[in-house]
Amino acid sequence: MAPRFLPRRPLGRTGFVATALGQGDLADRSVPRERCVAVLRRALDAGVNVLDTAPQYEDGWSEELVGEALRGRRDGVFLIDKVDHLDRPVGPQLDGSLARLGLPRVDLLAFHAVSTLAAWAGLAAPGGGLDQAAEEVARGRAGFRGLSSHHPDVLAAALDDGRCDVLMFPVGLYVARRYVTEILPRARAAGVGTVCFKTFGAGKLLGDTEGYGRPLAARPRGKVSSGGVDGGAATLPRLDVATCLRYTLTQDPDVTLLGLSFENEQDAAWAAAEAFTPMGAEEQRAARLAAWEAAKDKGAVWWNPPPQLG
Repeated sequence: MAPRFLPRRPLGRTGFVATALGQGDLADRSVPRERCVAVLRRALDAGVNVLDTAPQYEDGWSEELVGEALRGRRDGVFLIDKVDHLDRPVGPQLDGSLARLGLPRVDLLAFHAVSTLAAWAGLAAPGGGLDQAAEEVARGRAGFRGLSSHHPDVLAAALDDGRCDVLMFPVGLYVARRYVTEILPRARAAGVGTVCFKTFGAGKLLGDTEGYGRPLAARPRGKVSSGGVDGGAATLPRLDVATCLRYTLTQDPDVTLLGLSFENEQDAAWAAAEAFTPMGAEEQRAARLAAWEAAKDKGAVWWNPPPQLG
């Protein structure tokens, strides 16, 4: 059976031709291991060719799942793994990741959640994390260097520095506008790959959660449900998968990374991607306003939601 998704364009200067969608973190110890691996392989079967993991996702279990899913089918997949501890030597952390993956290398070694300028300064200093990552590239244990961040100033500094091959950052209906208006265009102009996340606002836009499957402890009264893809009872406004994904794809990052943990989640996202048509400016503004309403009573966020609604 032909794959649903085909490689679309190079991921910046890496030269790897990536699919528009990537499969993000999948690690839930309450779900049988074989089912998690099957969901990852289902993404590969659909043609998705970018996988993302990190040591801190369920204490390395995500890496074990990804490694198992890639056995016998590593070729043609761009594997992203992370350095979680920004103030510790890179080499030993990569040793642990490669052991859990059961692989000799990763394609992108990204510094995880570099969300303060002080943390960035430590990585960028002579002999710091970026230089150590360059040594791992030279050793053949990593293909490229990058970072993920929830701070536009950090991303701007990384673009000024020029050593990151790929940047990972939020692009979605409920994130700071600078990611779209400033960081994306600068990265494109510099040949830096863009892998973006927070399409669903850590789940806030789709359900009554404070993020990543954590139900709200208390729900404000007087709210009317706008429905949801999971079919559950909603007390707060929601958006649907198609609206959220359509907005992110309209911004046109190289890869939109989605945390799809179950088959039905994959099906909903894949159907939305296949039906994609770009949003116009007024549609985008209306969707951002709806996202603001959907997220405002669902707890704090850490990806700089915009103070302006337009």
